[in-house]
Amino acid sequence: MRVLLSTYGSRGDVEPMAGLAVQLGALGAEVRVCAPPDFAELLADVGVGADRPAGAPTSDRGGAAVGGPAPARDRVADWSVAMTEHAAVIAGGGPTGLMLAGELALAGVDVAIVERRASQDLVGSRAGGLHSRTIEVLDQRGIADRFLSQGQVAQVVRFHMIPLDISDFPTRHNYGLGLWQNHIERILAEWVGELAVTIYRGREVTGFAQDDTGVDVALSDGQSLRAEYLVGCDGGRSLIRKAAGIEFPGWDPTTSWLIAEVEMAEEPKWGFREDARGIHALSRPENGGPVRVLLTERQVGSSSEPTLRDLSEALIAVYGTDYGIHSPSWIFRFTDMTRQAAAYRDRRVLLAGDAAHVHPPVGGQGLNIGVQDAVNLGWKLAQVVKRTSPESLLDTYHAERHPVAARVLRNTMAQIALRRPDDRTKAVSDTVSELLSMDEPRRRLAAEMSGLDIHYDLGEGHPLLGRRVPDLDLVTANGPLRVFTLLHDARPVLLNLGEPSGFDITPWADRVQLIDAKYVGTWELPAIGAVTAPTAVLIRPDGYVAWVGDLTQPGLADALTTWFGPPTAA
Repeated sequence: MRVLLSTYGSRGDVEPMAGLAVQLGALGAEVRVCAPPDFAELLADVGVGADRPAGAPTSDRGGAAVGGPAPARDRVADWSVAMTEHAAVIAGGGPTGLMLAGELALAGVDVAIVERRASQDLVGSRAGGLHSRTIEVLDQRGIADRFLSQGQVAQVVRFHMIPLDISDFPTRHNYGLGLWQNHIERILAEWVGELAVTIYRGREVTGFAQDDTGVDVALSDGQSLRAEYLVGCDGGRSLIRKAAGIEFPGWDPTTSWLIAEVEMAEEPKWGFREDARGIHALSRPENGGPVRVLLTERQVGSSSEPTLRDLSEALIAVYGTDYGIHSPSWIFRFTDMTRQAAAYRDRRVLLAGDAAHVHPPVGGQGLNIGVQDAVNLGWKLAQVVKRTSPESLLDTYHAERHPVAARVLRNTMAQIALRRPDDRTKAVSDTVSELLSMDEPRRRLAAEMSGLDIHYDLGEGHPLLGRRVPDLDLVTANGPLRVFTLLHDARPVLLNLGEPSGFDITPWADRVQLIDAKYVGTWELPAIGAVTAPTAVLIRPDGYVAWVGDLTQPGLADALTTWFGPPTAA
């Protein structure tokens, strides 16, 4: 009989485990004790071998074995389980997972990604751009130019095909960026590579078990990982979400679309077409290449992968011919299914990106809110892992990000409803178009869709509280400085715009930068307008304002403790 005993706790946990191993061994059982290598001497004292698994890297958890007819040490390598340790493991290496890994690595956290693809290559174009707030977030980390140099700027966002101009928004990045997801992922992966993040490629998470101190993560190649926290960034069909038992309420699909890149033997009818089924389009990139196809299906397609025959039949149904399609680069089906995780966290397991929320891709918001999920979660998880902040800080991740995704779900459902081809819906659509031609509705909806109006509920106070800090051009004793430059290392900042040296944050000086600066100009926020210039603002690593005040106002110490942990003892 074989028995596996496992513990990752304190000496008090290991001692009774070792005793039980000896008793089972005396009864003839072959016992495997998997415990941290720090306890090898203790295990040896009670007659339990503590050899490490053969070939295990230095960060792997060791093990010990007792009992059975042969010496325990001789049997360890036969069935030991190599268990590599990381502070955090991320399931999924798409944009959300890559961004989260980068955030954790900037904070000095040992993080690893588990990605099923053998390389970062992505089949298909997928998402096609970055919204203004996401570009700002990348600018906060000093990497926005990497994306801007390879994309195409457009000073509009679109709601139900209605262009909403954002060129008058008070931001350095008053535009969106057209850039396909394969390029977005490649650039993020290069950045993460510079930060020396471990990536386990060509394998998937197949299961996990969490306890009071961490999570055991099983991989498809038989390897096991041990982490303090596991984050599911593994898409809409997230295994992590399902295995954690987190509910995924929402709405089933009512419409489906096929998208593809194929070759065509005949010249097609280029451009958009609209009929009783919906919108269809055929286009070719300016630089040539395969034809890009978008088709609304007559009925909701199956959940299986679509085939070339499915695409042919859908083309014939709309155009009367399939134009001799052949040699598909890729074919995908997407629907208007709309769902959101009931909770973004279950103890030591968290969700981000599509694992937490799915919706139709209208407006191009999904990738963007996933990246912003990662930036909200990263610094919080890092502080908890480093014991700077209590675990309760992670509760603010769900509290802040769940409402943001809920709004995206709402506006994408509205856009799909407006696409119905009947006359009554067309009348509603025309009315919405008229309203959005007015400045106030345009500004409000465009700010929402671009992510510039996000407001986390941090209580009553100055209009800046809970909102993104503008990227102001500051004057400091060391010369001119942009606000976003202060956030490149993902460290919080107390920005003092009043009398220099007025604030003393010595008990938090190891965590929070104190910057004395001057700014002459208007403080203006998208969708709100001008606000009263503050004397000082406490800026979180994600760029949102956690406190506004001056030397006479209380609350700074409380805000520092809430967001960045208790003061260091003198």
